[in-house]
Amino acid sequence: MITRMSSLFLRTLREDPADAEVPSHRLLVRAGYVRRVAPGMYTWLPLGLRVLRKIEEIVREEMNAFGAQEIQFPALLPREPYETTGRWTEYGDSLFRLKDRKGGDYLLGPTHEELFTLTVKGEYSSYKDYPVTLYQIQTKYRDEARPRAGILRGREFVMKDSYSFDLDDEGLTRSYQAHRDAYSKLFDRLGLEYVVVAATSGAMGGSASEEFLAVAETGEDTYVRSTDSGYAANVEAVTTPAPPAQPIEGRPEAKVYETPNTPTIEKLVTFFNELDLGRTFTAADTLKNVLVKVHNPGAKEWELLAIGLPGDREVDMKRLEAALEPAEVALLEDADFAKAPFLVKGYIGPKSLKDNGVRYLVDPRVVDGTAWLTGADKRGEHVLDLLAGRDFTPDGTIEAAEVREGDASPDGHGTLVAARGIEIGHIFQLGRKYADAFTLDALGPDSKPIRITMGSYGVGVSRLVGVLAEQNHDDIGLIWPREVAPADVHVVIAGKSEELTAGGEKLAAELDAAGVSVILDDRKASPGVKFADAELVGVPTILVVGRGLANGVVEVKDRRTGEREEVAVDTVVEHLVKLVNS
Repeated sequence: MITRMSSLFLRTLREDPADAEVPSHRLLVRAGYVRRVAPGMYTWLPLGLRVLRKIEEIVREEMNAFGAQEIQFPALLPREPYETTGRWTEYGDSLFRLKDRKGGDYLLGPTHEELFTLTVKGEYSSYKDYPVTLYQIQTKYRDEARPRAGILRGREFVMKDSYSFDLDDEGLTRSYQAHRDAYSKLFDRLGLEYVVVAATSGAMGGSASEEFLAVAETGEDTYVRSTDSGYAANVEAVTTPAPPAQPIEGRPEAKVYETPNTPTIEKLVTFFNELDLGRTFTAADTLKNVLVKVHNPGAKEWELLAIGLPGDREVDMKRLEAALEPAEVALLEDADFAKAPFLVKGYIGPKSLKDNGVRYLVDPRVVDGTAWLTGADKRGEHVLDLLAGRDFTPDGTIEAAEVREGDASPDGHGTLVAARGIEIGHIFQLGRKYADAFTLDALGPDSKPIRITMGSYGVGVSRLVGVLAEQNHDDIGLIWPREVAPADVHVVIAGKSEELTAGGEKLAAELDAAGVSVILDDRKASPGVKFADAELVGVPTILVVGRGLANGVVEVKDRRTGEREEVAVDTVVEHLVKLVNS
């Protein structure tokens, strides 16, 4: 196929879009692959759609290879199935809700567990029908509060979602592994640099959960890995190793000190070190109590929640939100403190929380027998040697503190190092959450019902376009992997003479006849403009038909390495066919 630049629906841009935050956003817009319609919503132009469709086909091939079957659901869905599972409410403001002309409630599908479950329930009834895996490649909708980074985080996006249905947990394990293997093959084919990490299930529910993260400094996800083992996890899924409990008998009694002007951890530590009590205090010796408010789905009121953690740590809001999902979480505002005068900013302690019925969850490091310096619930006062398990008893633990490089690895081997990535795939062992909601059973060989167990597996198909651009570019443009490039060869006619034009046309036709897809820059533009556009568009091989044609040679440029070589006109087609198929 020959695509002529003179007629291609394409306008490249020399300036970066004003709202571009990451390289992929900047380059995909400048190179004419996508155009912004509204925040988080993009039009796919011809070159962008080609790349997207190639990725879709690779996804489809790897899914079909292990026996998954493709179906297609509508994006507009009725309320009732999501009401049954509680997700009509749980999704909160992320759900696009609408009414039809008769007043019926509908939503734009963010994910389709309910519909897949109901479809299998309607078609299958016997144990002989299972196992089965179904998938679709379809547009999804989520009302992101902060759509950003172009197509990497949008409100409308293309996703491959698949669901396995098995008779028992052993079958689910096999289905899960089949998807895990298929995803590895898929991302390897795309040439991505990625890691597989432990993850949380979030609003999806279920047990085992792993994410595939493309390595990228611009990624929104932080993951950690151990220096001495194969442990790797999204920070939201990191579990803090709890120290052993300490004895309580014979420990010093808690003592209240007047501590004027010490509303911060730094000032408090300085104050106690200046008291010369025979020991050195650090921020890690203090117990910081952070107040948030939580709104559970269906609840009328927000609930106060206190988080206790060592004073050398900050609350990681993403970890906190993951721990409390599907509830909404927000920090307290001045009006909230005004309604709860027992909360004395900078001096909050466990006693007032208990006395006023505020739920108190602590970091796993706060174990029985640990002694803390913390607020005494009165301005200008703190209490020293407040002992967990003796002087206060929290309501439970929560993973909300920041995870830092150098922390002990949860598996007991080595310490953690951190990096950033972009989520490109997520696999879950859902179990029976949705099968229970819709009573999805199969009649067993003994004529007794067997409750089906499910897995859920997603790939961000349109996001992969952005991820590939993020990992494959330089200062002057995109550099597509050959498997997804919008063409195999970009032919640049570097001049306006009839001889050069005829030579370029002839080579493009011969390449096309040999099965090589070609973008032919046949415009009456200057060579400089053509070269700049070719490098911006990012086809992996550029063929330059220029002054060397008079001597029987043309130039072949490798867009990835920048290497150039002169090749005889008579052999260049054969040369490029081998290159494309290698």
